[in-house]
Amino acid sequence: MILVVDANILFAALIKSGFTKTLLLISDYSFFAPEFSITEFKKHLPELEKKTGLSKEELKKILDDLIETAEIKLIPFEEFKYKTKLAKSISPDIDDVAYFALALHLNCAIWSNDKEMKKQNKVKIINTKELFEKIKGT
Repeated sequence: MILVVDANILFAALIKSGFTKTLLLISDYSFFAPEFSITEFKKHLPELEKKTGLSKEELKKILDDLIETAEIKLIPFEEFKYKTKLAKSISPDIDDVAYFALALHLNCAIWSNDKEMKKQNKVKIINTKELFEKIKGT
């Protein structure tokens, strides 16, 4: 199974070495994210520094390691931009359009704990608890 990974999932995996990070690393799923997720991450570096007590350099290294180890494939916007118009009509939040567009392009679900994303019925949204249940059941 393939999943588009929301930036909040990546943030959760960075902030603490726990359940979310474990799921990223041990599951047999293929993970994808819009390439701009890295830009999103960089915008939130000051906030992440405060939450983790780590420096920007340490956080960037952890993110790079996480992306490499979990084999998260970063997809350039150009590859899925043709789905943007449809994604805008679906996404409850304009900030999530790229995730919806990528999920439509890949014909897959989005892994996110954002409850707002579930306020549509075109793209399946799976939260961390649901993903754990799926993995546990297989």
